[in-house]
Amino acid sequence: MEQCDGMRPDRIAFGIACILISVLFMAFADAVVKLVSAELTLWQVFAARALMALPILVPLILVRKAGFRPRTPSWTWLRSVLLVLTWIAFYASLPELKLSVAAVAVYTNPIITALLSAALIGEKVSPRRWGGVLLGFLGVVAILRPGTDAFSWYALLPLLAALLYSLSMILTRSKCRDETPLTLSFTLNSAFLITGLILTILLALANLDEGTQGSAPFLLGDWGAMGVREWGVMALLGALMALYSAGTAKAYQIAPPSVIATFDYAYLVSAALWGFVFFAEQPDLLTVCGMVLITAAGLLVAAPGRRKTPAVVPASEPGPR
Repeated sequence: MEQCDGMRPDRIAFGIACILISVLFMAFADAVVKLVSAELTLWQVFAARALMALPILVPLILVRKAGFRPRTPSWTWLRSVLLVLTWIAFYASLPELKLSVAAVAVYTNPIITALLSAALIGEKVSPRRWGGVLLGFLGVVAILRPGTDAFSWYALLPLLAALLYSLSMILTRSKCRDETPLTLSFTLNSAFLITGLILTILLALANLDEGTQGSAPFLLGDWGAMGVREWGVMALLGALMALYSAGTAKAYQIAPPSVIATFDYAYLVSAALWGFVFFAEQPDLLTVCGMVLITAAGLLVAAPGRRKTPAVVPASEPGPR
């Protein structure tokens, strides 16, 4: 892989395209996970999905000569741990929440990302982009409706996921910018495999009683039987995860997090679509209005600024400090 220059231009349009395609794939995958959550455990999904994703990534890495070992192992593995925790928090909420509601809760992350980008890595966020993020946040509030009967305390889990996700994307931008997306995806899926196997073994050793398992079967249940259908679903999820993790990493590497985070909102539209297809979830008028606000926010952020010269940002350090 070529060495990076000290300064590198942002590629905002390509970054936006990467994130839009990635979230479309991931919304479908999350709907499938919610669908199988009554039959399989979360740790089973992690392990089996990663077992399907890694064989897809290995030949791609070999062909592209991307490398299996990250240039910055400490930061890359920390990023992967944060993302694994993100998915644990988000997936744990799916048996209790509608997919569209869980999606809205987790997509408070763009405003968190913008705040952290400014506070932690000095990312400049223009007033126009702040306006886009805040407009999108109003759309989130319109859909989530905190303080009303429509709100559920289980929504705190995807809110936690939002914070963890934002931290991981800040690391992607600031410390993992020189890693290839394939290497980041390989490390992340390896972390999923390790987590899934360890938790499955620990639960087997714990030998929990049926009552305890029944209180949260998706988290505490035994490894479910898997036939051709189940492994086929895991193969599909593995392929989608490989594409999503590589595409998301690429998007946050080549464009400002505050911009990409706003276009992450496209996940909400995709989640609403798949929620309707899989679970007959129909958004009400206020939810639709919230999605319109979110779409408007994305268009506002995408609008070209007055500056004609391309923005440049420092490349990441070659290793952790």
